Amino acid sequence: MLQKAIELLQKYFGYTTFRRGQDEAIASVLDGKSTVCVMPTGGGKSIVYQIPALVMPGTTLVISPLISLMKDQVDTLSQLGIPAAYINSSLTAREAASRMNDARNGKYKLLYIAPERLSSWEFIQDLQEMDIPLIAVDEAHCISQWGHDFRPSYLQISGLVDRLPRKPIVLALTATATPKVREDICASLKIDPNHTVITGFERSNLSFSVVKGQDRQVFLKDFIKKNEKEAGIIYAATRKTVDQLYEWLHKEGFHAARYHAGMNDEDRTREQDRFLQDEATVMVATSAFGMGIDKSNIRYVLHFQLPKNMESYYQEAGRAGRDGLNSECVLLYSSQDVQVQRFLIDQSADRERIAPELEKLQQMVGYCHTEECLQSYILHYFGERETEPCGRCGNCTDSRETEDVTKDAQMVLSCIIRMGQKYGKAMTANVLTGSRNKKVTELRLDKLPTYGLMKNRSSKQVNDLIEFLISQELIGVEHGTYPTIYVPEKGKGVLLGKTKVFRKEAVRVKQVSNDDPLFEELRELRREIASAEKVPPFVIFSDSSLKDMCLKLPLTNADFLNVAGVGEHKLQKYGEPFIQRIIEFCKEYPERQPVMNAVVEGGKKPAKKAVGDSHLETYKLHQSKLSVAEIAANRELAESTIENHLIQCIQQDMEVDYNVLIPAKFMNDLEQAVSEAGRDKLKPIKELLPDHISYFMIKVFLYMSKKKVH
Repeated sequence: MLQKAIELLQKYFGYTTFRRGQDEAIASVLDGKSTVCVMPTGGGKSIVYQIPALVMPGTTLVISPLISLMKDQVDTLSQLGIPAAYINSSLTAREAASRMNDARNGKYKLLYIAPERLSSWEFIQDLQEMDIPLIAVDEAHCISQWGHDFRPSYLQISGLVDRLPRKPIVLALTATATPKVREDICASLKIDPNHTVITGFERSNLSFSVVKGQDRQVFLKDFIKKNEKEAGIIYAATRKTVDQLYEWLHKEGFHAARYHAGMNDEDRTREQDRFLQDEATVMVATSAFGMGIDKSNIRYVLHFQLPKNMESYYQEAGRAGRDGLNSECVLLYSSQDVQVQRFLIDQSADRERIAPELEKLQQMVGYCHTEECLQSYILHYFGERETEPCGRCGNCTDSRETEDVTKDAQMVLSCIIRMGQKYGKAMTANVLTGSRNKKVTELRLDKLPTYGLMKNRSSKQVNDLIEFLISQELIGVEHGTYPTIYVPEKGKGVLLGKTKVFRKEAVRVKQVSNDDPLFEELRELRREIASAEKVPPFVIFSDSSLKDMCLKLPLTNADFLNVAGVGEHKLQKYGEPFIQRIIEFCKEYPERQPVMNAVVEGGKKPAKKAVGDSHLETYKLHQSKLSVAEIAANRELAESTIENHLIQCIQQDMEVDYNVLIPAKFMNDLEQAVSEAGRDKLKPIKELLPDHISYFMIKVFLYMSKKKVH
């Protein structure tokens, strides 16, 4: 049966082999064993239940906690030609009843539901009428009170299994299960612990780093500017910080979106869609965002504030690089964030959970201070003991120059003691820089011998130095309503000259990926097709597939099938426009043309056959005054493919009826937008137009107006 699974993987998903651990988990399920599968975020958990769903007769039930995850998964499966649906609170009662009726009639291979549905007696009755060979429990850590996102509704799953006429196989999947959580999952779902597949928690394409004692906004601005073409997430601990960062990023000219629980459903959905559609490249959010978001081309995750525990951090950071391409995970540490998280933990209604949550927070702080490999620290937390340094994280690759700042440290420590160790960072910085702040003079702090010792520095520079000394535990923080700083024993050793203090230069911002003009062209084509089909761009092709196209330069259908992530269904739907764009690029950049390995016959290399004459069939139907949608339906092709055919016809100077392609009522809008934005790039023109005017119409208009000029 595993051979059948590999054939389906190639046919639908465009891959010839499974990732590490996928085959073992799939084989266990196909062998009839209920199984726990633990894979890191982005490790390919969905394939582990989607492939068995295709192999087994009947409908696989997928229990998932998030509406957004269900929609993304069903959109993706539909693009692959796999019948799937979801039933959740986003549907009307009539829509839900219609889908349930289709499910009972065996229309779907996968049906996604929320765990809360299991409290409905009528819903359970409907499920009893279905042929369900497999129940996949996604985000299975939600079943454990020791998990970081416990949900009581998950406890009803075991009862469902017992009530179905044919006892199904149960597959529990999670990314962040500690040994205690795994034990709870097995007990609740009655799974033999021996049937646990753990692939390891390491994400070899992610680079982790911690930035301490630096201006966070300066770092943030430099990082986003250097990677402005890439998608990324910035996490903050509070809604207020999210709003502040969002406003600031907009003022700086970045395309940002925001997401937190304080926004209404409509605003959250709109902002999420902007990010998924690549209209906004940066999402600023609290932890409310991301769980179940299947966007594969996120190149970086920055934590502007400290997360509350390692589970949350690794899950959030793991949303980068789901397509397997190298990505960055940066945590910007400030000691004041510890107090913020302590406050949030103290608000818990469950008083018994406060102590273990504070312990988890301390382990998160330990991650920020460790000098060992950051990836190894994470793996140890999740129970892996035999680890090697990753060689790519911020600690493993740190080659920054160090500077002796012992004298500066002694000035700060001396000032804290002279001030009676009863003031905060800001007041200490004011005294050291010689500020004439009213409070400084009222308290006679300007009479201290340390007053103005660092008057050649800005208050911000001194604050950053204090932050650095706190991170080195040379200054302690007394948390309260008004946090104060003091000099602990370790700091006294510096004051007495027993210990020197060295500070590394500022962390340099990395560029996550290299520029490639073909990649940018294919990314723009993907955006156009996604806009026309009203799905997120990554659903069409992942970034890793586009990168593989840039590497392999497929010029034929057979070549295109060799691209990672391209199956037969995607070849049929999207092959022509992408192949055509690659052919055009190779003509413009001859040095990038692929080496031809054709069989030599009669001493000559045969010409490499590219896209055929399919556009001529489209042209015949166009001459009959059929619209793009009508031609697509007639030929059973994607509208984007038909649009590409018509563009080919225009490029070959064939007579097309522009009035059929662009409604007359849109002409004035197009003329005005092109006049304002110019003719060089499509996106600036599109941004000036209403949504119903497509990229295709813009292209046709540009060709048409160019012909009129000539």
